[in-house]
Amino acid sequence: PHSQLEGAPGVGATCSEDTEPAQMGPSDSGRQGDFPQCRGGRGEELIVFGIIAAVIWPVLAVGIVGGYGFLVWMTQLVLGPPGPPHP
Repeated sequence: PHSQLEGAPGVGATCSEDTEPAQMGPSDSGRQGDFPQCRGGRGEELIVFGIIAAVIWPVLAVGIVGGYGFLVWMTQLVLGPPGPPHP
């Protein structure tokens, strides 16, 4: 039974729950067969990486830097500019 990977609409990776789990070594402490074996294409991974690298990280960076600038601006508006007090 193959099903579309949940949480990633339109990605097209398929998961199969009846696939044999990978061999686990003696140091691996986990139950075998807990997770289905998922397959996704390299092209799909590149598309997801491109979206993360070109859209999500720049928007996040601008939001963090802008938020910090706004915080400094509001702090200086309330407490005054940094430095010694002016007479």
